[in-house]
Amino acid sequence: MVTEETLSLSPRSWLQTLARGERKRLLGSALCGVLAGSQTVVIVVGLAWLIDQLVIHDQSPMSLLPIFSLLVGCVLLRAAFQWGHETLSLEASLRIRQRARAQLLDKLSALGPVWLTSQHSGSLASQVVEHIDTLEGYFARFYPQLRITFCLPLLILAVAGWLDYLVALFLLLSAPLIPLFMALVGMGAERLNRDQFVAVSRLSAHFIDRVRGMTTLQLFGRTFAAQQDVWYATDEYRRLSMRTLRLAFLSSAVLEFFSSVAIAVVAMYVGFGLLGYIEYGPSSSLTLFSGLAVLLLAPEFFQPLRTLSQHYHDRAAALGAAESVVNILNQPSLVSGHRHLPPLSERSAIELTAACVAYPSRGQVIGPITLTIQKGEVVAISGISGSGKSTLLALLADFIAPSAGEYWRQVNSHYAWLDQQPCLLHGSLIDNLRLAAPDASREEMVAALQRAGFGALLTQLPEGLDTLIGERGVGLSGGQAQRLAIARVYLSNAPLVLLDEPTASLDQETEQFVMTALLELAQEGRTLVIATHHPAVIAVAHRHFAFEKGELVEVVS
Repeated sequence: MVTEETLSLSPRSWLQTLARGERKRLLGSALCGVLAGSQTVVIVVGLAWLIDQLVIHDQSPMSLLPIFSLLVGCVLLRAAFQWGHETLSLEASLRIRQRARAQLLDKLSALGPVWLTSQHSGSLASQVVEHIDTLEGYFARFYPQLRITFCLPLLILAVAGWLDYLVALFLLLSAPLIPLFMALVGMGAERLNRDQFVAVSRLSAHFIDRVRGMTTLQLFGRTFAAQQDVWYATDEYRRLSMRTLRLAFLSSAVLEFFSSVAIAVVAMYVGFGLLGYIEYGPSSSLTLFSGLAVLLLAPEFFQPLRTLSQHYHDRAAALGAAESVVNILNQPSLVSGHRHLPPLSERSAIELTAACVAYPSRGQVIGPITLTIQKGEVVAISGISGSGKSTLLALLADFIAPSAGEYWRQVNSHYAWLDQQPCLLHGSLIDNLRLAAPDASREEMVAALQRAGFGALLTQLPEGLDTLIGERGVGLSGGQAQRLAIARVYLSNAPLVLLDEPTASLDQETEQFVMTALLELAQEGRTLVIATHHPAVIAVAHRHFAFEKGELVEVVS
């Protein structure tokens, strides 16, 4: 659940909050990784001891069979711990991404349709799907590996110190070079990933806008120019992606160089020590067992750091994705739920008391408004463009919450929404009708279409209710789309119907039919609130209100 406390989130704090929700699984994954690494230490030291016994002490292989069996058991145990490490981290990552996606969707719901209309749907879809999925690598690989890197090298360092403290000292001095370089690389990678996510969001919005406007582009002969625009946008995204990959490969190469040099120095120390060229400290007491053991442990000491560096790109990608998501989570909510006041009258459908609406960037846009609408009334709201008609309907629909005053609507009452561009999906007529009534039967759908004046067209369609229509009603005229939307209103049985310029793009004949169909709803006892500037619509209303400088004034004819 998104609350006002989330308005101060930063990308890092948000990732930490998500991790706390799956702390047990993530810590369990890290513990399994440490235990798998400890089995590797046992295997390495055991192999060094076996080779020493076979070569130096001339032991028979049969006498060493129990140790062989022990090492085989360690290999199997290491595989089991590695399986537990990967399984727990992947499960935690999946749960975290599900929770993050639900949190983002809840926030989008709280922001409401008014905020969503100012955003690109392609960009939002990219954030909900791709940006959230980008968190997988951070929680499944980097986060547990960071904990493993804190513990496992210390264990290996202790074993190396027991065998030869000079090797342990050298490993301890060389180890900080890798985290230091990782931090330097990380600052650049984080910036590149942030730019990359911004680019892909813009690309998604850019592409969807061109696809939706394809018909217009073809009519005006601008398809080639649109194609070039998309090509330039994709090429910019390609350059950003290649810069990110180039940095990742370069950082991996440098880290491999540091670790390889350190391992080579350990190998030189062991070789010269065994040959007697170094007599300082414990070098004179080097044996095949101790020398081979520390030589085999050196790569294992750097392995957790190298693995962490490989997954450091996941951290940078997660921070870039988290920044875009947190920008949405930090938006002030427009929909917070109105306070339900005790009903003043059983006949009242809507009551406003000194209600005001203000936007964060624009200040107060309408109000104060005091208004009571009775059940079954048809109320027309007029005013010049931008006067506040749509804002008032959004308030009545709970798309936004009042910034001041009170708004009351019947508790648990639902409403139907209809505007000049109905929301129609790419699918069959049944799919679009079921948006209003998921359980409606085919007979009920046909009856609703007949009442809305869609029956004549329905009989001409070869597939009837199963006929496919395009997104936003492609394949239907403006009047046919409005009649389909009215059929949904009939199916919804909503006691309150909110209409935003429902006849603005219709011809006079279709407008008359739509208004007749809507008045039938009022005769059934439903309440209609219509934002309009058409005199014919205002004439059939029971009451008429007009906006004047943000305030609502009743017009008495």
